[in-house]
Amino acid sequence: KMKPTLALQIPLLLLLLVLPGQPQLVKSVPGSVDEDGLCHCVVHLSNSLIPLNQLEQLQSITQELMDKYDKELSRVSAGAAGGGWQLHEHILSWIQHEEEQDCLLRLELEGAQELVTQLMAKDGGNEAEDLLSQLQSQVANASLTLKLLADSDQRSLRAYRQELDVLEGRLSDCEREKCQEASDPPVPPGSCAHAGLQKVSRPLVVQLNWRGFSHKAGVWGRDAAPNLDSSLYWVAPLGSENRYFDYYRLYKSYDDLVLMKDFVERKMGYGDGSGNTVYENFMYFNYYGTRDIAKVNLSSNTLVLQRTLPSATYNNRFSYAGVPWKDIDFAGDEKGLWVLYATEESKGNLVVSRLNTSTLEVEKTWRTSQYKPAMSGAFMACGVLYALRPLSTRQEEIFYAFDTTTGRERRLSILLDKMLETLHGINYSPLDHKLYVYNDGYLINYDLSFLTLKQKQSKRPA
Repeated sequence: KMKPTLALQIPLLLLLLVLPGQPQLVKSVPGSVDEDGLCHCVVHLSNSLIPLNQLEQLQSITQELMDKYDKELSRVSAGAAGGGWQLHEHILSWIQHEEEQDCLLRLELEGAQELVTQLMAKDGGNEAEDLLSQLQSQVANASLTLKLLADSDQRSLRAYRQELDVLEGRLSDCEREKCQEASDPPVPPGSCAHAGLQKVSRPLVVQLNWRGFSHKAGVWGRDAAPNLDSSLYWVAPLGSENRYFDYYRLYKSYDDLVLMKDFVERKMGYGDGSGNTVYENFMYFNYYGTRDIAKVNLSSNTLVLQRTLPSATYNNRFSYAGVPWKDIDFAGDEKGLWVLYATEESKGNLVVSRLNTSTLEVEKTWRTSQYKPAMSGAFMACGVLYALRPLSTRQEEIFYAFDTTTGRERRLSILLDKMLETLHGINYSPLDHKLYVYNDGYLINYDLSFLTLKQKQSKRPA
């Protein structure tokens, strides 16, 4: 039974025992034969002939170097892929660290080469030279690869340093714009002292609607009148058939809504679709199965006014994409109460009308160039219509704006993430500049950011 220090040395030692022309390494030793005819003997070898301990040390060093090399190579690749947008100080630190690591690896590889050379000189013509030559070849290949990598890194580092100036310039611009934004006061509640919508925050999921997940369609929001004394919130899930508006709840504060306490639950029984809105403590909606618009006093839950909207289509004619029965869509903002709909004369394109809140008569009408069934929804803010369209099951785009003050329209590309696929009800609140969205049964809101007048002037070309 032989137990050499390294398993790799077993074939080599056996060759030394039997090769002709080689010195005898062991004397004749007694043995025995077992029942299977196998011969067993005991052989004692000396470590002095072959430096097994040193070979073991060399293999350990070589493996350690290869592991370090692989680790550093992986880290360099990862750093090169993700380091383009790091801060300047971090990039310089990384460059310095990589240079130091290259120097250490070179020193260790040079030490390993020297050790291999010493062992080969010591062990001169015996069969251990094959193993040493193999190790020497591995160390040499590692040294060559490291050199090529270092040369490549030098070229990459020069490119990085050239890009640093560009990145520093961009960073300074970003910091300057951020400081400018921070210095600009936010738009006051109910104010239109801004230059239009700039961006939309990520969605905040408030809760599942109080009637459950089966009521996927519905609408919710805050009283859209710019009255600082009002803190009324309301939720109106439709029936399970996604059309009939029959119940709603009122909450005196946002905390009551979140905790689902101190609410008033009311039954309606004659609403159609999810185009409802609340303005000055009155709820406005499409009367079931007609082109009539209706007004309900929320304090008494009584229908106080009902009037036909001239030429408006109804009964799921020209509704929004993916949102059935929303033929007539109400919206409130800083400038009043609006109704969004389509007509046969407009060939399905969206029509915007401003309503008299007392009589529900149309005060003025604007016709847009956008086909209503191609939109997923719309809302008003400071007299500007903003239209949405679906990009995917998880994202919408605010792609179009129409200013009723100037009559001008423009293209936008403001992305809006959503939790589920369909945005059934969309309402804007001038008091907190939020969008209140009913998303497949869940109550969600978004913060809207507007471009200040100072920012608009600074972005004008000379």
